[in-house]
Amino acid sequence: MKAQCHTVIKKKKQDRLMRQREAVRCRLKKLNGKQNELKSKSSAMRESIVKKYEEMRRVLEEDCKITLSLLEMEEMAAVRALDNLIEANCILLRDIEVQLNEGMMDSDIHTQKNSTLVEHDLIVDSGSTVLELLTATDPGLIKLDEAKSDQLLGLTNSLLLFIRSQIPIAKRLLKSYSSEVVLDPSTAHPKLIISSEGDCATFTDVWQDVPEHKGRFDTTLNVLSVQCWDSGRHYWEVDVSGKIYWELGLTYPSISRKCQKEDCWLGRHAESWCLEYFDGDYNAWHGGTAHPLPISTCLGIYCSFSGGLVTFLGVDSMTPLYSFCAGIFTDSLHLALCPGHDLQGTNSKPVKICRS
Repeated sequence: MKAQCHTVIKKKKQDRLMRQREAVRCRLKKLNGKQNELKSKSSAMRESIVKKYEEMRRVLEEDCKITLSLLEMEEMAAVRALDNLIEANCILLRDIEVQLNEGMMDSDIHTQKNSTLVEHDLIVDSGSTVLELLTATDPGLIKLDEAKSDQLLGLTNSLLLFIRSQIPIAKRLLKSYSSEVVLDPSTAHPKLIISSEGDCATFTDVWQDVPEHKGRFDTTLNVLSVQCWDSGRHYWEVDVSGKIYWELGLTYPSISRKCQKEDCWLGRHAESWCLEYFDGDYNAWHGGTAHPLPISTCLGIYCSFSGGLVTFLGVDSMTPLYSFCAGIFTDSLHLALCPGHDLQGTNSKPVKICRS
């Protein structure tokens, strides 16, 4: 009886494990299918975008070709007219040279009096022809349609300004995700001064008399935003110009505030992602791993909860500097800043959040 009971229990366990195995296999199949679907959609989107840019390139190249052809036709007509005038002047010049040569030959045969009469006649006979030709071949008479050329140049410049106003497209898209953010003085290290607007963090060597509580950093020069986000897409820009040391990024609320170790530092653990400039080096940090990269003085931070993505960008060109693919965020996120120590006046400027 006991053996039979054991067999039943074993059979039930095996059945349960088989059902669990089937459920996991089914889920893996769906996940793989979803992954292939995402790759396929992303590939199709990239292909569509490339085609659109190629089409824009073709349209601009064709427009450029048409515009240049208009100018070339006018140039050809003007050059041909000048060729004709040059040829007429050359013919008359040859005639004058012939007459001069004939006049010199006549001077050997005739008397000085007759020679003078011949030369006089030559000048009189050819003078009116030369005057007419010089009048008819005035270079100032041949002109390009400068008004139309100026109009074409103006339209071309307007088109260029319009295109520049539309790009980079990524900047327009990311700015549409701009989120209002205010720094929270109650989280700031006592040696940080937070502006009244909540958009600047500046180091001071004076330990300020501020209330002590568990949410305040007291070992690292950090400050968090009042806001935290747990869904959607968000974008911020931060100005770090004139500074030689700073950190900025995103962090879970659970980041350590009182620890003496690197647990309080941004990017040194799994709870935060940051960009850092220190000792001439730029690095993106997460999980204690540094990723060297180039940088600019105005930085963008983009966060997508649906995509599990944190991307740091150079605002000037909107070039992605580094992206962390977190997959799934396990908590809400705060914007975090560290303006760094004063470093004997070389790092006194604030880290400033750029308002849209």
